[in-house]
Amino acid sequence: MAGAGLRAPSPKSPILQNPSHPCRETPSFSGSVPYLDRPLSPLEFYREWVSPNKPCIIRNAIGHWPALHKWTLAYLREVVGRKVVSVAVTPNGYADAVFHDRFVMPEERQMPFMDFLDIVEKKVTSPNVFYVQKQCSNLTEEFPELICDVQPDIPWMSEALGKKPDAVNFWLGESAAVTSLHKDHYENLYCVMSGEKRFLLHPPSDRPFIPYELYQAATYKVSEDGSFEIVDEKTADKVPWIPLDPLNPNLERYPEYAQAKPLQCTVKAGEMLYLPSLWFHHVQQSHGCIAVNYWYDMDYDLKYSYYQLLDSLTKAVKVL
Repeated sequence: MAGAGLRAPSPKSPILQNPSHPCRETPSFSGSVPYLDRPLSPLEFYREWVSPNKPCIIRNAIGHWPALHKWTLAYLREVVGRKVVSVAVTPNGYADAVFHDRFVMPEERQMPFMDFLDIVEKKVTSPNVFYVQKQCSNLTEEFPELICDVQPDIPWMSEALGKKPDAVNFWLGESAAVTSLHKDHYENLYCVMSGEKRFLLHPPSDRPFIPYELYQAATYKVSEDGSFEIVDEKTADKVPWIPLDPLNPNLERYPEYAQAKPLQCTVKAGEMLYLPSLWFHHVQQSHGCIAVNYWYDMDYDLKYSYYQLLDSLTKAVKVL
């Protein structure tokens, strides 16, 4: 059980005695995400943020990581070099997104990391969009030489949840690379090393206003002339995905979305976003932004049951 073995604070705890203690602040979800000036104890963080499923941006949590000052593109070029890595390539910057009535996945291109950096640094031009974003713990699997510059887990989060992360992912790409609106079954700690990430968030309670449809799975494939074609994955099940662009929503087609209450935030270098499980998120980035995130499997408890009920009721109402 998450948080097991952690004792509640005594009545003399500074949390209870000090009204200005960060844990006493009730986040106001009026379009912005609250900040914490430092990491909290495992118990405090679990009780004040994980349990109520609230996002926050944490400052001064990763300032001691060597990556913050070492991870320049020149450093990565020297350390990773010509090693072959997985790079997502698309014609439009949208990997894992709805396009032409398909759920289209990127071409997963195996290429020397230095060649990828040449594109990011514009030493080589390409009409396509390149993004290191393989979400299979690629930091530990493909970039193990970089782990010593960060941490294999976030100790206070691991203690709070009673588990280690399922995956630690490394992200680096062009500004045209966009992550379409979706949700994950993970407690997510997203740490920016350089540049910035721009998040648009929706709480799980916005589910009735967010459209889902079933789509044929497909993948971008490069043709002989270098252009992309969309190839159906004929044996794959249909994929439920969100067709709406929250930055430019089609309210004629999806009028319910006008009732949703998005939050927007920018996570800058040296900051950590706590993105709770089941929160919908859409992500953009500055060019060459470097980030690492830690995925901790969520607890399938009452929160999950509540979301499943809300999802089922939303589908049932649309049938009526």
